[in-house]
Amino acid sequence: MTGKPGRTARGGAQTSAGDLLDLVRSGQAVTRGALQQLTGLSRATVGQRLDRLFRAGWLREGAGGPVDSPLGGRPAITLEFDGSHAMVLAADLDTRHARAALLTLTGEILAERAGALVVEDGPEVVLAGLGRWFAELLAETGYAPESVCGIGLGVPGPVDSETGRVVQPPMMSGWDGYDIRGRLSRAFAEHTGISTGTDTGTSTGADTRIGPVPVFVDNDANLMAYGEQRTGYQDCRAFVLVKVSTGIGAGVVVDGAIYRGVDGGAGDLGHIRVGTEALCRCGSYGCLAAVASGGAVARRLTEAGVPAASGSDVRELLAAGHPEAAALAREAGRRVGDVLATVVTLLNPGVLMIAGDLAGTPFLTGVRELLYQRALPRSTAHLDVVTARLGERAGLIGARALVVEHLYAPERVEERLAALGV
Repeated sequence: MTGKPGRTARGGAQTSAGDLLDLVRSGQAVTRGALQQLTGLSRATVGQRLDRLFRAGWLREGAGGPVDSPLGGRPAITLEFDGSHAMVLAADLDTRHARAALLTLTGEILAERAGALVVEDGPEVVLAGLGRWFAELLAETGYAPESVCGIGLGVPGPVDSETGRVVQPPMMSGWDGYDIRGRLSRAFAEHTGISTGTDTGTSTGADTRIGPVPVFVDNDANLMAYGEQRTGYQDCRAFVLVKVSTGIGAGVVVDGAIYRGVDGGAGDLGHIRVGTEALCRCGSYGCLAAVASGGAVARRLTEAGVPAASGSDVRELLAAGHPEAAALAREAGRRVGDVLATVVTLLNPGVLMIAGDLAGTPFLTGVRELLYQRALPRSTAHLDVVTARLGERAGLIGARALVVEHLYAPERVEERLAALGV
């Protein structure tokens, strides 16, 4: 993944080293000459600012590019973001299981782990478990803890992006207002033995970092949407992903940025009232999640004599072609499609992606039936309704993107270069 699409330099002498890095990462300018032309900076100024990025280890020279001059000459040396100078740890937490990975800055997964972690066990237990997983991933690959520049985490609840704390999460009892960032950073330090208060040095090729490893937390559907949009749909200006697993949530990416609402509550589709009397886990009656989530389908299957404890059990039944599971998934898809008709009319997205345990043909068929029946033709004329491309790794890819886009944003680059003394 590259920098945010469509970003332009601020121009003139005010264009910083961070802006130049952003232009290289986004592919808008990948030679010194192109940077000069796009920013209006002199050759000497571009050289000075690039030199800071080279000394930090963030840029490297690539192969020669095409010769622009009709008179010929040497090919221009291209510039590349060095995605191996630091690592990112990412985790995607569901209600009953989790997935974690060590990734390069450009998104290559170096090691991965998945297993049972139950959110109802509480944040202390779960975050300590993730800290242990992170240490094991580093040990497996041979990377030092100091090589990690940031940690990204997706959770199944609404998150205040300013504080990284979940806000009244229906499926995360005991997590409301909890300091996830602080506890996960400490868990990482406890299991790796890394110092949390001093300069970590650069002997391993990592950035110099003062203080604890920064942790970034967001809703799981948001990170899945971000990962999918940045990886496969960068030209889509309005992108919606709907995750249907134990609950139902949506992630929205507009103009390359996650749309979270005023306090992280955007996309909570599962708690839209749909006129039924079913009791939801949030304590209200009539929520969409109470009748159309993976958990709801699992309950109905169990009542029909087909044991299923969760959305993941439903996914296995669907993969095996179980007829009752397929019928209930299609019915759930119709209920969700009815709600999505309003979403599509409101947001006018170019891509509507279905992800999660129920993201298969029966559910997708049901969604399309009601969506195209209820939404205005104008709203669906340029809409692609698809299933997830990245599968269970989407949240990890999105979490990595969240970390990188923050740490390498132009204004943050300047702060970090100053801390490095370059």
